[in-house]
Amino acid sequence: MTIATAMDPKAVEVTKLPLCLDQDLARSPDRFFNREISWLAFNQRVLGESKNPRHPLLERLRFLSISANNLDEFYMVRVAGLKAQVREDVRAVSQDGLAPAEQLERVNADAAQLMGHQQTRWRELATELSEVGISLVSGDQVAEAERQALEATFLSQVFPVLTPMAIDPAHPFPFIPNLAFSLVLKLRHRNDGRLLYALVPIPAQVARFWELSVGTRRRKTDRRFVTLEGMVALFLDHLFPGCDVDGLGVFRLIRDSDVEIEEEAEDLVREFEERLKQRRLGSVVRVEIEAAMPAELQEFICHNLNAQEQDIILIDGLLGLDELTQLIPPDRADLKLSLRSPLPRTYSRPRRGLLRCNSRKRHSGSPPLRKLRCCGPVSAPGGTRPQCVGDQTNPLPHI
Repeated sequence: MTIATAMDPKAVEVTKLPLCLDQDLARSPDRFFNREISWLAFNQRVLGESKNPRHPLLERLRFLSISANNLDEFYMVRVAGLKAQVREDVRAVSQDGLAPAEQLERVNADAAQLMGHQQTRWRELATELSEVGISLVSGDQVAEAERQALEATFLSQVFPVLTPMAIDPAHPFPFIPNLAFSLVLKLRHRNDGRLLYALVPIPAQVARFWELSVGTRRRKTDRRFVTLEGMVALFLDHLFPGCDVDGLGVFRLIRDSDVEIEEEAEDLVREFEERLKQRRLGSVVRVEIEAAMPAELQEFICHNLNAQEQDIILIDGLLGLDELTQLIPPDRADLKLSLRSPLPRTYSRPRRGLLRCNSRKRHSGSPPLRKLRCCGPVSAPGGTRPQCVGDQTNPLPHI
């Protein structure tokens, strides 16, 4: 075969090789990509955008948050569906030849690896953020002056919406909603030394990150934040007076949120209402636990949630990375993508008709990022031409 290219006008002789197909592979299910594994690979590429140096720092942080949010939704729908198939003992295999249990095992392994990459990326971004004056600190890094100012904020805005609960035979383990944070504690009474387990659900309506006072700032642009669960852990004496804390930790819950609607239902509105109520009570799909939580409290949480071992994920870092967008300040435009406002473009009224203008390359279109402004009729008024819609002297006949 002879090919002439634009770079080399001379003809080039190319030998056409015969097409060879692996017949064994063509008949094997290995030729297909698994849908769930492929989706995790896609989310890995989303996470890769947080490493792209061409993006500003806060935009890279936003990509990390998007990746974490995608993974949460993946577990709420896709993984929940796989667990339902395993629970119902479905034997059907996917196109790539994997049973539901095999898919679930591979998904959990790849997702755990992805979550590890997310935490590694968060630590790298946290270092870069601290260099530009945005720091997320732990409770033991809060200065005394910051603690006093934060205590006033806690008592006025956070303390009234908290509901601490003791866990004992008279007070069973409460229901934990989807995507909710909770603080679990092991307490000891100072008077008699009696042990007590307690739970403090973290309200979802309250901001996740709280800015500390300006007393320890080195620069005017510096900002120091603490997490909501870290703030609650600082002032546990207001929630449990007369008790010492023997151990504590934070965990986060993800429940089955998949909804299946029967299209042949008699009343679709009522069907949707019932399904949405049931979705709130979905089964546990994943439990994220701080790696620093004591083993005794980990067993306590798993036992009361009836969670299996494959549903438990130990996180060595920050839980709930999907909320990192709350750390993006509105006044740091230097760390974001520049907003491109549309440019106004005016048009003069053409002397000829629209078709004649276009024939002379006078297009009425507009390039992207251009803002159109009304400039009146493009063609001549209807009154100057007979049999036009807008002609008042020669109106069209009514049908």
